[in-house]
Amino acid sequence: MVTTAYSITQSGRYEPFNLQVARGQITNHRAISVFGYNGDVDTTEESVWPADGKIPHGQSASILKVSSSSASDASGGVGARTVLIEGLDANFNEVSETVILNGQTAVNTTLSYVAINNLLVMSVGTSDHNVGDINVGTGDVTAGVPAVLFDLIAATYNQRTTGHYTVPAGYTAYLEVGIFSAGQASGSTSVTGKILVTDNVSDIQRVGSIVTLNNGSVQFNFSYPILIPEKSCIGATAVGTANNNSASSYFNILLIKNDAST
Repeated sequence: MVTTAYSITQSGRYEPFNLQVARGQITNHRAISVFGYNGDVDTTEESVWPADGKIPHGQSASILKVSSSSASDASGGVGARTVLIEGLDANFNEVSETVILNGQTAVNTTLSYVAINNLLVMSVGTSDHNVGDINVGTGDVTAGVPAVLFDLIAATYNQRTTGHYTVPAGYTAYLEVGIFSAGQASGSTSVTGKILVTDNVSDIQRVGSIVTLNNGSVQFNFSYPILIPEKSCIGATAVGTANNNSASSYFNILLIKNDAST
């Protein structure tokens, strides 16, 4: 017989709603945490992810190519051996699969994706982490890097650090907390960070919040959470007044199913 563990006082039997959601006790509700990091933000606006440029939007669902910048990330290598991809298909429904890596040689996904919401290293060799950057995208692959990069896991991280999330079909997301931080070598420069909501149907981006920092952080606590409709995405970008900055972002999202009867 299994005895349920309660993290509440036994008189009154109260537990905070957020903790109940995190424990999977509230039907049709899910807690989503999204962390992003970019260690080299320059004077052109970039996504908060460990790559140059911005995450592509308005893409059609595609078979993706998965490869590493290191030959050590392969089925028999010392680095990452398999990677879990969690994303959305052409209808923005949630899909996932595990891919066996083959170093710098691209391996095609079985499924087609219009967006990626998570990447996780699932098995490793003796290094205990991915040796190179594990890249996921489309087009020609050169030294393990696809022409169009959808997402990646930076070397040694074992999971993606991409400040971006796309809401699945049939759900509405509510942004409760957003955090942006930045660091610079110079005290006279700054980094501007944005939280952007993108309608993937019209491809229109709208600014949810914006802040300019010099070696600091800001937390947005939305007393009335920002509503993000299905098939839309939320992401963070950063741009510096000088080169060689770092930036990170964090989103705390409540995902609620639109139709509880399905």
